[in-house]
Amino acid sequence: MITLKEATTKKEIRDFVKFPFSLYKSNDCWVPPIINDEIAGFDKTKNPVFKHADATFLLAYKNNKIVGRLCAIINWTEINDQKIKKMRFGWFDVIDDIEVSKALINRVSEIGKQHNLEFIEGPVGFTNLDKVGVLIEGFDHIGTMITWYNHPYYKEHLEQLGFVKAKEWLENYMLFKDLNPDDFSRLAKLVAKRYQLRSMHFTKTEQILPYVDKMFDLFNASYSKLASFVPISNEQRTYFKEKYISLINPEYIEYIVDKNDDIVAFAVTMPSFSRALQKANGKLFPFGFYHLLKAKKQSKEVIFYLIGVHPDYQNKGVVAIIFDEFYKTFAKRGVTKLIRTPELEENTAIKKLWRNMNPVTHKRRRTYRRGL
Repeated sequence: MITLKEATTKKEIRDFVKFPFSLYKSNDCWVPPIINDEIAGFDKTKNPVFKHADATFLLAYKNNKIVGRLCAIINWTEINDQKIKKMRFGWFDVIDDIEVSKALINRVSEIGKQHNLEFIEGPVGFTNLDKVGVLIEGFDHIGTMITWYNHPYYKEHLEQLGFVKAKEWLENYMLFKDLNPDDFSRLAKLVAKRYQLRSMHFTKTEQILPYVDKMFDLFNASYSKLASFVPISNEQRTYFKEKYISLINPEYIEYIVDKNDDIVAFAVTMPSFSRALQKANGKLFPFGFYHLLKAKKQSKEVIFYLIGVHPDYQNKGVVAIIFDEFYKTFAKRGVTKLIRTPELEENTAIKKLWRNMNPVTHKRRRTYRRGL
């Protein structure tokens, strides 16, 4: 018999966070989070997303043992401002037992019906900067710190429970040795001259901070037309700055500004922390912090985390300037592989950015939806 319990106490939330550690034990592709960071993200007094969202953390038990977890989410900005009556769910992990998935999903349905919502979709997070999608291809590739990993049967469970594909994301990588700088260096010079643009270089974290809010303004403008987009609030900007800025190598950020020093394009890349997080195994101390710091300085793999171009400058070759600058930085640091975070298959604009770089699609992931 499956029983459900809402995780509310500190111990229960910790149990919620730690369940995947047993589910994916000895799995070489799963990347664990830092346990205390994950717990802090679920703290309704610390994470500003809870000013605009409600969350119910569910644990499933069988024979007094945790066998599944799920977070039921209502994003009120999405519902009230965008008029999308969606019941979200995320942080979905289960053993290979359809009854566990059924019990968790049925509870999400009940919550959605109580609020007169129209459909369920997931796995998704609270916002567009959270993890998204259930992996459907690429189970033999290591995950990243900003994606969920899962067993192949997750897809089967959801489809057996009447869910259908909502959206699909592609993950690609490019080998640095396959890049030809001639593809973008000449264009970069032409575009910079034509539109009076220049790139900004950073060597210290404090140099970046004055521009972060402008970057988020541009992020909202760049992605506003995508169906899945929910704007990032001012409080969330502050939260993400505090959470991620220390992990980013300042040299791995590029801003493109116009003659008035207004940002017209940006790209944020990060060293890959996947192997370091596996070594840390959820803990910063005693050695986890050392592994992360080492990866920040020495990782030969880079993840393209965010990239955005102002609508007025899209399709004008501005990203050639970004690629030209990154190529120089990555060559100097001996980077061998560029990894892209999940991108919607319908996002044709982003596909055009990479078309000359020999991208290899190595993972696919989906969100699934079901009517209420």
